Amino acid sequence: MSTQRRGLVYGLAAYGLWGLFPLYWPLLRPAGAVEILAHRIVWSLLVVIALFAVRRASTDLPALLRQPAALRRLALAAVVLSANWGVYIYGVNSAQVVETSLGYFVNPLVTVVLGVVVLRERLRRPQWIAVGIAALAVAVLTADYGHVPVIALTLAGSFGCYGLLKKQANAGALEGLTVETSVLFLPALGYLVVLAARGSSSFGVDLPHDLGHDALLAGAGVVTAVPLLFFGAATTRIPLTLIGLLQYVTPIMQLAIGVLLRHEPMPPARLAGFALVWLALAVLTADGLRNHRRQTRLTTGLV
Repeated sequence: MSTQRRGLVYGLAAYGLWGLFPLYWPLLRPAGAVEILAHRIVWSLLVVIALFAVRRASTDLPALLRQPAALRRLALAAVVLSANWGVYIYGVNSAQVVETSLGYFVNPLVTVVLGVVVLRERLRRPQWIAVGIAALAVAVLTADYGHVPVIALTLAGSFGCYGLLKKQANAGALEGLTVETSVLFLPALGYLVVLAARGSSSFGVDLPHDLGHDALLAGAGVVTAVPLLFFGAATTRIPLTLIGLLQYVTPIMQLAIGVLLRHEPMPPARLAGFALVWLALAVLTADGLRNHRRQTRLTTGLV
């Protein structure tokens, strides 16, 4: 299998698993969003340590630890990722799955804006049109919700920044996730210890009756680490253009879960806002594909 095809498989696996997350987090109640977040971090590090034990000498971690610039980017990526995780868990467990799906629909547009603001890229006219349509969509959705869709915009912004930092760090999937979870491990573990000392923890409270609940909390490390490893592997093997297309898999699945399984409301005004977002994405996607084909022809000397 070629490198790019392998990257495509990794990307589809990552976004497909993320699309199923709205079915998992409600199973962890009565744990609150912050407690679930802390468990995700702690158990994720244990998972990657176990993976390192399996791989043994087959790792680039020592080389990564000698790259201060990459470590700084990964540390910042860890902070951004923890914010994304926490907001997403809160959104799903407070019956706002539809709005969380909106965040991941908007994410490709945020990536374009980051390219302008951070990388000083110049937008083509269709990209400006897409950003303008997205701004109109946010205005329509703000009117429908009665407030700015904070959850959606926070998810879009944080994950857009995470993807940018991962791309810049250019670290291996397992090595990058190890650094990220290591940065967050002590604060997360400290929070869980304090929670247990106060008698507010939902973990290990009523053994053996709550063994299933405890297993699900520990399993948060596996369901967190596996798609992130797939995502990290995809970002280093396929272009950002293709990653941008794959991003639609997750919000489509989440929206379907929110509307069809969780029966969250989708009034006409909200549907109109989503339709504007989809229109912006269609414009952005068409322009990206057209530009990619043009660059390919230029590279191969066909024009």
